[in-house]
Amino acid sequence: QVQLVESGGGLVQPGGSLRLSCAASGISFDIYDMYWYRQSPGKQRELVADIRSGGSTDYADSVNGRFTISRDNAEKMVYLQMTSLKPEDTAVYYCSAYYIYSPRNYWGRGTQVTVSS
Repeated sequence: QVQLVESGGGLVQPGGSLRLSCAASGISFDIYDMYWYRQSPGKQRELVADIRSGGSTDYADSVNGRFTISRDNAEKMVYLQMTSLKPEDTAVYYCSAYYIYSPRNYWGRGTQVTVSS
């Protein structure tokens, strides 16, 4: 059974930092591309960052230079280090896994990040 479990969300003041974690199980983690998405109330889910199986990364323009995605294949973990947080970063953050020959994307249940003073 595939599971993705996010953690690390919470309430933080503007300008603060948080580190999100996603623990994967039930998949051959090292061959999967991993993604962080987020969704705010009333908005569509948006891609925040991704890290491919080979290690290359990409970021949404809105977070580039502030967020860093990384992975630990041995521990089957993916991380999102978020710095200089803004109120508009407030959202539920989801971890997702994708492999081209897999029948589907896998998703976690999300972790809430709230940036507010």
